[in-house]
Amino acid sequence: MKSDLPSRTFEFSIRIVGLCKHLSHQPGVPRTMANQLLRSGTSIGANVEEGQASQSPADFVSKYSIACKEARETHYWLRLLAATDTVPSDRVADLEQECNELIAILTTIIKKVKSKTP
Repeated sequence: MKSDLPSRTFEFSIRIVGLCKHLSHQPGVPRTMANQLLRSGTSIGANVEEGQASQSPADFVSKYSIACKEARETHYWLRLLAATDTVPSDRVADLEQECNELIAILTTIIKKVKSKTP
């Protein structure tokens, strides 16, 4: 399934990396949270890319399902960063919104492909 989703998730990853670079300069909790956010936030795009080269509809759904789970985890870390005042909420609001949109897009795609698969 060709779409702009690979480029959109790549751009999201770039933004996550930027936030994590900022957080990694702080000791303790912010650095630890940055590591978690970096893993999940960049995994979304990596799994979408893998899904683009899937060998079957089941493989595609598997990769996109992982991407969706990673997006949900990323959303959790972004909310936690804001809720604990580790990062000002206005700094992560756009990322949270984009993450929500990615979750919605991935969920819709997964459901559509599953409905077409016997």
